[in-house]
Amino acid sequence: MDRPDIPLNALRVFEVAMRQGSFTKAAIELRVTQAAVSHQIARLEDLLGTTLFQRTSQGLVPTDEGRLLAPVLEHSFDAIGRVLDRLHGRRDVEVLNVGVNTTFALGWLMARLDGFRAAHPEIELRIATNNNRVEILREGLDMAIRFGTGGWTGHETVPLMEAPLAPLCAPAAAAQLREPADLGKTILLRSYRATEWPQWFAAARTPCPPVTGPIFDSSVALAELAADGFGVALLPVAMFTRQIRQGRLVRPFTTTVSAGRYFLAWPSDRPQTRAMAVFAQWMSDASGGG
Repeated sequence: MDRPDIPLNALRVFEVAMRQGSFTKAAIELRVTQAAVSHQIARLEDLLGTTLFQRTSQGLVPTDEGRLLAPVLEHSFDAIGRVLDRLHGRRDVEVLNVGVNTTFALGWLMARLDGFRAAHPEIELRIATNNNRVEILREGLDMAIRFGTGGWTGHETVPLMEAPLAPLCAPAAAAQLREPADLGKTILLRSYRATEWPQWFAAARTPCPPVTGPIFDSSVALAELAADGFGVALLPVAMFTRQIRQGRLVRPFTTTVSAGRYFLAWPSDRPQTRAMAVFAQWMSDASGGG
């Protein structure tokens, strides 16, 4: 097969710009100017005879041609990187970049990583935390652990552990709560998922009071505020067992509600590497998922 006469540097610049979603961020990663990035993209588009990005007021929007090219290039550059690592003496090490929901990372994963690394020294696992709203390709990840109901378009998933939600609060606050209706007298801290408190009150067979407490995008932040006495948070109990054992958080009611579970996800069009397959199996076994 004839090889197209396309400069490798232009392809690399496109791959980074696609992943970062911004010429400015791509320039920072590549340590060049934004003008240099723009020039390389324009050169590549000219050589290919097609447009790879639409420039809009909201930023870069990849065209269908850009979306077609990006995963092929990313996989190819990853393969090149693995070979170069071997040439530099890292013969048996495969790097795996995984984005992890912060709550899951602190509440479950970090305490078990030594076990994975001991079992699989041939895999260098690199963890980056996020608030569950993660774009795997754009952020340079291979896989991500997310919370939800699954079914994300364009992604393969492995179900991990369920994490039912229950109210958690400081001991002093719990002492004032005799029945679910008493929650209407305190501040109900909220996540960005607006339906959680109404679902819990329905499960507790209690009318839901007005829920007007502050909204946070992190269960870790909600837990800290609840432990400090600023209100009651609806949290995945399994992720905060340490704080419960320490007595910082108390569970005043046994009622739980399921808002989803944790999943390991990766783009459907990304070929699964050995490291991805090994990590997926380890996560499924360790979490009791499936």
